[in-house]
Amino acid sequence: MADANAAVLFVTVALVMVGLLSGLSLLWALLPVAVVLFIFIVARSLKGRDEFAHLNVCVLVLGDIGRSPRMQYHALSFSRHGYNVTFIGFLGTKPHRDILEDDRIDIIPISELKSLQVGPKIFVYVSKVICQSLQLFYVLMQLEDQAYILLQNPPGLPSIAVTWLVSRIIGAQFVIDWHNYGYSIMALTHGERHPIVKAAKWYEKFFGRLSDHNLCVTNAMRHDLLKNWNIKATTLYDKPPMIFRETPLKVRHELFARMASAYPPFKACSEISKENTDLTAFTERNTKTEEVSLAAGRPAMLLSSTSWTDYEGIAKESQCLPSLVCVITGKGPQKEYYKKIIDSKDFTHVRICTPWLEAEDYPVLLGSADLGVCLHKSSSGLDLPMKVVDMFGCCLPVCAINFQCLDELVKHEENGLVFGDSSELVEQLKMLLCDFPNEHGKLSHFRKNLREGRQQRWDENWDLNVLPLFKEHCD
Repeated sequence: MADANAAVLFVTVALVMVGLLSGLSLLWALLPVAVVLFIFIVARSLKGRDEFAHLNVCVLVLGDIGRSPRMQYHALSFSRHGYNVTFIGFLGTKPHRDILEDDRIDIIPISELKSLQVGPKIFVYVSKVICQSLQLFYVLMQLEDQAYILLQNPPGLPSIAVTWLVSRIIGAQFVIDWHNYGYSIMALTHGERHPIVKAAKWYEKFFGRLSDHNLCVTNAMRHDLLKNWNIKATTLYDKPPMIFRETPLKVRHELFARMASAYPPFKACSEISKENTDLTAFTERNTKTEEVSLAAGRPAMLLSSTSWTDYEGIAKESQCLPSLVCVITGKGPQKEYYKKIIDSKDFTHVRICTPWLEAEDYPVLLGSADLGVCLHKSSSGLDLPMKVVDMFGCCLPVCAINFQCLDELVKHEENGLVFGDSSELVEQLKMLLCDFPNEHGKLSHFRKNLREGRQQRWDENWDLNVLPLFKEHCD
């Protein structure tokens, strides 16, 4: 049956493409889509409903599952409370091991469709949206009965409209988790006045209001959704799961020793050698007692993506500043561009590393660092950087660039510092790292505040704010 449905879908896409290429109007070209929709709806209506459907949840992201941590946490939370989870998205980056090993979580991959490279831009864009819509509709209609479909937005085109339609057909509750506004991201490229941005904003508002429930990432976004779009949402702040914590020295040393074989900044200086001691740039292990300690005169480890040149300049002029190892994680589209710039530099006091990390190693590295720098600026001014959430979970102080609503997360002079430009950041680095490591300095003070402040974790936060929404409709 599934093969037959796939064949029908393929033929439908082909007919639409042929219709568009042959000059038919969009309405006539979409006629096969209407026919297929009718067939699926009739077939679905004849199928009986599963008695355990109230325990079935679909978590959907039209993006890379492995790079969607919040949706992975949602899936794990549902599973922890006895729900059967169908997790749909692109399989690019490997998801966390907990997702892969959970028997209640079933991953269904969807293809990341590439745009056609022929014809006018509008044709290329429309054809991609149509194909993505048909693929998503087909995958969702093949699922066992679902009580809920939880969708990440953005990206919301075409997923919001398709998910709403399917949820109405199968009788599922449609829940949107608003991470940002998709149209605001498009506006960064095209400008707010561009017709496609205006159309995307209308689409997001119109179909967003058709959802049954809504979650969002900040109170600022909750107020904005209600004021401008009349959408009521529950704020679910990003909170770190328990995997984000300060890393014990023994585990740090094991990670650094593994990374040293591939990344020179983690190797101990060649001039340094100690009898019965296993060394990395940051730690040393006594091979007789197995005791691990931080290396004397070690460099500071900074999780950052810029300011290397500025720090190199001030480090040359100051005797109190340590050498710096800047670790840049992630797989952003500009990584190779910046890697070429890094390779062209000849620094003395700054070493830069761009490691590829397994999902399980990322929190270990975060819990081993001395300072984090965040350059995230929200396109809408209404979402918060998840990277900082993870850093705070590891009691790692942060310097973050200022923008609207950042104060919902970073408290200036309490758990970190907020800066407005590169020169202000340089002064902050100079102040925080002077006489490193300094137990009585500002950096240690911020870390102490993070340790002593009781941080709410993801599980507790989810149980308080999300679980009641779903239990209410199960009872």
